Amino acid sequence: MEFINTEKRVDTSEISYIIDGFKAGTIKDGDKVSVKGTLHRIKEMSGFAFVIIRTARMTFQCIWEEGKSDCDIKDFSVEECVTVDGTLIVEERSRLGFDIRIDKMERISGRAEQPPVEIGNDRKIDKLNLNTLLDNRVISLRNPKVRAILKIADGVMYAFRSFLREEGFTEFVPPKMVTAGAEGGADMFEVDYFGQKAYLNQSPQTYKQIMVGVFQKVFTIGPVFRAEKYSTNRHINEFQGMDLEMGFIKSFEDLMELEARMFQYMFKVLNEEYSAELEMYLGKDARLPELTCIPKIKFMEAKQLFADAHPGEQGKRALLEPDFAPEEEKWLGEYFLKEYNAPIIFVTHYPTVKRPFYTMEDPADPKFTLSFDMLLNGLEVTTGGQRIHDYEAQVAKMEKRGMDVADFEDYLTMHKYGMPPHGGMGLGLERIVQNILGLDNIKQATAFPRDRDRIRP
Repeated sequence: MEFINTEKRVDTSEISYIIDGFKAGTIKDGDKVSVKGTLHRIKEMSGFAFVIIRTARMTFQCIWEEGKSDCDIKDFSVEECVTVDGTLIVEERSRLGFDIRIDKMERISGRAEQPPVEIGNDRKIDKLNLNTLLDNRVISLRNPKVRAILKIADGVMYAFRSFLREEGFTEFVPPKMVTAGAEGGADMFEVDYFGQKAYLNQSPQTYKQIMVGVFQKVFTIGPVFRAEKYSTNRHINEFQGMDLEMGFIKSFEDLMELEARMFQYMFKVLNEEYSAELEMYLGKDARLPELTCIPKIKFMEAKQLFADAHPGEQGKRALLEPDFAPEEEKWLGEYFLKEYNAPIIFVTHYPTVKRPFYTMEDPADPKFTLSFDMLLNGLEVTTGGQRIHDYEAQVAKMEKRGMDVADFEDYLTMHKYGMPPHGGMGLGLERIVQNILGLDNIKQATAFPRDRDRIRP
């Protein structure tokens, strides 16, 4: 009988091992190295070739030389997986400080066909029509600039999770099939659940509130489904919701303060650990701001601010609408960035008619709610607020809205048996990433987007 070795082995064929060794001085000019990766680009010249190899997070350059490399470069093609035995050559013009001269290269696995898009050419990838990019998503994701978007998404989720854990939150997993919606049933996907009508969940709202009664502070990350027939650059029908809920709050101000600290932490993490990906979109040495100034403004005050800056019919129409139009959010973002150097703002006290049944109304003026949206560079990325925790008050509001209380029996059970004052928020991962990187379309910010016309790949 044999036993599994659980000790982690050092992989000397990782480019990171070679980079660290070169920086530490343990790997020097002329030393033999071995490395593995995917052939990203091959540029043949007279008697030599530049061979760019792609790894999980970066590309690096090897040099094939006729007469010195024990292989024929013409035997290899891009997207093949290889191992390279070579010699480290110090090269000041290289961003790593060195190149690797290929002594020997072996194919680990080949390919059956020519790739439909040219992965190794960023300029060609940038010029691709969005539908072409998405139709070939299985392959186009391999492009370093395209995959950098998903790496930033990884950083946002990592920061969200690590920050909330430090704040004492517990992660849980809500169901994705439900019998009723938390936000209303008009935009839900219906499914047949063994002959019973069910829906894909449009929000984990009711479940995270229930879990407040269990853990007091909870969060979840997972897919959210909206059957909205929008076709805009900021809407998709399946997105990753990052949701949190916390109990024993004194007011909804506690929630905004928590989120402000969270985004300060998130930007810090991205700047420190994801700088290479940020630079691909923001420019060399570019970093996200420190968020030292984070304003908040009431909904009607923000409306008046916009109306004052837009005299005439546009301003008058804005004051009559119970929500913001995209151009209003954009203008607010530009205004606060110019006046206060603040990319993030909180807009509070949204009208009651535009907020869900579980949102607590402002005791000072019930036409408005103790709720907020967070705008990032003029795009709404968060909706949150204080919830109704009293049983009678919640039932009364549901009945006032013509809702069937029986459909929410499980949800109301938590109110019936006691809940602390609580509130929370929902964040859209893709919108945050789209905004941070300045992407034209939210579909670029998800690996496999789903919209009214796309369910593949």
